[in-house]
Amino acid sequence: MSTYLAAAAEGGGQNIFNMIWPFILMFAVFYFLLIRPQQKKQKQRSSLLSQLKKGDKISTIGGLHGTIVELTDDTVVLRVNDTTKLTFERSAINTVINSAPAASAE
Repeated sequence: MSTYLAAAAEGGGQNIFNMIWPFILMFAVFYFLLIRPQQKKQKQRSSLLSQLKKGDKISTIGGLHGTIVELTDDTVVLRVNDTTKLTFERSAINTVINSAPAASAE
């Protein structure tokens, strides 16, 4: 009887590993297909928002095109045409169309 219990105990450890293995595999698949690409995309977006400067021509999430006139930590003032200035949240910027030339240090 004791050899049967010893064999059952050894098989039990192997059985638990066989039950956990598919979950480990699913987590790895989710990480590489969903979580990691989303983190890379978020990092690129935060980099884009931190590199904004006056004179950049941008497009907002709503499709409005304009040129940055003023910047603060949270807001951006855009010049849409010669007379109209609109204030947006910095997070509302979707893409930079043309980057302004860097100001030369003289």
